[in-house]
Amino acid sequence: MIRVAAVGDIHLGPGSAGTLRPAFEKLHEQADLLLLAGDLTRHGTAEEGEVVAGEVAGLGVPVVAVLGNHDYQSDQEAEVTAALDRAGVTVLEGEGTVLNIGGVHVGVAGTKGFGGGFAGRSGGEFGEPEMKDFIRYTRRCADGLRDSLAMLREANCAVRIALTHYSPVPDTLAGEPLEIYPFLGSYLLAEAIDEGGADLAVHGHAHMGTEHGMTSDGVRVRNVAQPVIGRAFAVYHLPVHASAAVGDGVRTGADTVGAH
Repeated sequence: MIRVAAVGDIHLGPGSAGTLRPAFEKLHEQADLLLLAGDLTRHGTAEEGEVVAGEVAGLGVPVVAVLGNHDYQSDQEAEVTAALDRAGVTVLEGEGTVLNIGGVHVGVAGTKGFGGGFAGRSGGEFGEPEMKDFIRYTRRCADGLRDSLAMLREANCAVRIALTHYSPVPDTLAGEPLEIYPFLGSYLLAEAIDEGGADLAVHGHAHMGTEHGMTSDGVRVRNVAQPVIGRAFAVYHLPVHASAAVGDGVRTGADTVGAH
């Protein structure tokens, strides 16, 4: 059983130091890894990045993150990433990482993602250059996620997780105004998750959304924006099939996801 802790949209600033640390220090008792689903800062400054780094450093479990739109606000996303890196956090953008958790290879593929909307109500690469660039950027993010998941499959990861900031499905946006759905996610991310293959997809961004969703191919999607989950982090259990030996190079996957 792999226990995945996840949270997004913690929006830490200069006065936030120590607010999440007490909960995070006990995380290792409940989870095997921590995923951070973007919008870790308020305005994306280097100073705020250091605050986030201080909250998650030395937790005793691997920490993997993607950035969110707030983390890009001040054009200091490289500095925010560097602060997290110094704290031992793996920050992904169109990349994947493989973690060895008790002999089980757990792969995480990550991208911030972007908007564009969902099937039947989405933008396309047509018209003004600005509109084409908008959708092309989303497509590049999705392509990176798809390729990273495929590489994790080739690496025989027993569990694979897709980590994004923007949502891959409209299910987890329920509660948000319909008018802003195109700015909260894109169906291209869901296509990438289904084609690349994942056992769980985790995102944030939609503060007024819903926790539970699913892609068309049945991949479970969880919105872990802190205003949605209402706590420091949520924990999801990914069972490893008993019929496959752990660490033998056989993909064992997960057939259920439980939340606690």
